[in-house]
Amino acid sequence: MADEKWSPQPYSHEEFLSFDRLKRAVMSRVLDRAESMMGEEFPLSPERIAELINEEWQRVKEAVRSSPVAREAFRKYLEGTVGNQIESLIKGDVEELRAMGVAEKSL
Repeated sequence: MADEKWSPQPYSHEEFLSFDRLKRAVMSRVLDRAESMMGEEFPLSPERIAELINEEWQRVKEAVRSSPVAREAFRKYLEGTVGNQIESLIKGDVEELRAMGVAEKSL
């Protein structure tokens, strides 16, 4: 089958910068793969096209997850989220914490 000869193109970090770029990258790879299959499988069924899309979507999600850029962006998101939740907890318990000697600012 022609698809067995098809080799997936790796994703670049630039393709993860926006949803528009991500969509174009996935679309390009799906179209390339579909074209490589059309010698033996023409026309491609809607089910087969959906399968190609879903397989490529899984590939791109895995590429994003393993991207150092995505990991750094998620760490920044976590810092903000965790910081906000801790601030809320402090505000809720500020009087109790002050009574136990916790100061507003460190020395």
